Amino acid sequence: MAASWKMSCVSLAGKASENRRAYALLAKHDRLLTQELKSRRGLLTNLTAQYIPFSMILKHPGDENSEKFFETFHGANISIQYLASVEVLRGYLHKSLSATVEFILESEKASLLERPLSSETVIFYITQDTQRHSLLQELKSGGFRVAGKICTQCSLTDPLCGELTVEASVLPVHSIDIHLFRVESILVGEKIVTESSLVQTTQACNIADGDVCHNMSLPIYIILPRLLTCPTIFAGPFSIEFKATIVITFQSELSKLHPKSDPKTPRQWLAMENVPLELVRMK
Repeated sequence: MAASWKMSCVSLAGKASENRRAYALLAKHDRLLTQELKSRRGLLTNLTAQYIPFSMILKHPGDENSEKFFETFHGANISIQYLASVEVLRGYLHKSLSATVEFILESEKASLLERPLSSETVIFYITQDTQRHSLLQELKSGGFRVAGKICTQCSLTDPLCGELTVEASVLPVHSIDIHLFRVESILVGEKIVTESSLVQTTQACNIADGDVCHNMSLPIYIILPRLLTCPTIFAGPFSIEFKATIVITFQSELSKLHPKSDPKTPRQWLAMENVPLELVRMK
């Protein structure tokens, strides 16, 4: 009976659709290391449990030619996963035993940025003039104005922070939501196929009856999910980016008929603002 283990990387598994045509990018499985833990003579057969320690080095310090390992990421169209497999060979008349587990990979500390991170804050205004889709007639004629600011460069271990202020609005504000989107791009032939998908939604406010207090600062505080986010990546055949979309829902009869609408689809009772984000890993 002999035991061995191997580590493999699913470096890219992508699929995207555009204009009702489906494109598929074949998953790339790289075997990074295979190591025999115990030979046939090294394993004891009369023990019910036997612990075999093992370890490995993904990257040798100072080796500039070694391949860069991207962080673990679980997306809608792109996934970066690292798997460890163990196999126990039990002889000709016995079926081999095997198991595979995924482990989380993060950037090594030597390559991380030093703190403090330079604060890059974007100030924006949401009005009827900044919207590219059709609005309710009341909003077009009466108008509205929401001011905000948000940090566009954010550490993965820190919350995404900012604030919003409703300065004026002809219609009462029902809710303000901040949607975190992943933007995944894949190079297919000579074309770049890009799709965005929702990661999570954080509600800044929700008013059951009445209106949001005007000229009062509403804080933005969003915890980034570990497996669904990673440092922003631009890697030739694919890229992974992120953006925050602020969606303001105004109280109207139409909004009551469609309480759950797609955050990516503009509606007449919605006002939207997109803010690109750069996610980084810090020491």
